[in-house]
Amino acid sequence: MRESSVLGFTGTSRVVLNAANAVVVLLPLVSLVATCQAIVRARTSGTFELFLSQPCRRKEWFFAVVASRVSVLCGPLLAILAVLLGMGMVAGEAALPSVVLRAAAVSVALVFSFIGLGLCVSAYSKTSERAIVLALLVWLFGSLLHDFAVIGLLLELRVEPRVVFGLTALNPVEAARLALLGSIDPDLSVLGPVGFWLANQLGARWTLLIGISWPLTLGSVALLFALRRLTRADLVG
Repeated sequence: MRESSVLGFTGTSRVVLNAANAVVVLLPLVSLVATCQAIVRARTSGTFELFLSQPCRRKEWFFAVVASRVSVLCGPLLAILAVLLGMGMVAGEAALPSVVLRAAAVSVALVFSFIGLGLCVSAYSKTSERAIVLALLVWLFGSLLHDFAVIGLLLELRVEPRVVFGLTALNPVEAARLALLGSIDPDLSVLGPVGFWLANQLGARWTLLIGISWPLTLGSVALLFALRRLTRADLVG
C-alpha cells in the first residue's frame, strides 16, 4: 500500500474493500460448515448413545466441541496473520502491528459468532439435511440478503439514518466489515459519504469496539441457547 502510487496502482482502497468483503464472507461460511453438523450428526449417528455410557457430562462435551472448533478455525488464521506481520516488520512497516492485531481480534470475534450460530442451528435441527439448509440461510442472510433488505427499506420508507445504521450494525458481518476497514482507513473514505458520516459519528474506536463486542455477544447468546437445548433434549433419536 505504501508504494502503490509509485507503482501506478490507484485502486488500493478498492483492493482493501474487496479483501475485507472476502474475509467477512468466507469466515462465516467456514464456521457454519464446521459446526452445523456437530450436534445433530452425533445424535442421529448414535454417538450420544455411547457418550451416555461414559463418565462425562453434556456440558463438558459441548465446551470441548466449542474449544476444538475455535482452535481449528482461528489457529491457521492467526498463524497467517503472524507471518504477514513478520514480513511487514522486515519491510519496515511500523504501523502494521496495530492493523494486524485489530484484524485478528475482529476475525476471531466473527468466527466465534458464527460458531455459536452454527451450534445453535445444529442443536435445534432434527436432521443433518435441515441443519445444512438452515446454516446456508443464516449465511445468506448475514452476508448477502441483509444488504438487500436494508436497501429495500431505504427505497420503500423514509427512515432516519441512525435507524438504518442501527439495523445494519445488528448484523455481525457488517459490524466486522466496518471494523476491518476502520483499522486500515480510519476515515472510511472507501465507503464515500457514508464512510465520512460513520467516521464523524462513531470514530475508529467505536467502530472497532462494535465490530468486536457485538459478534462476541451474539455468539455467546447463541451458545447459551445451544447448550440449553443440548442439556434438556433427548440425545437418542
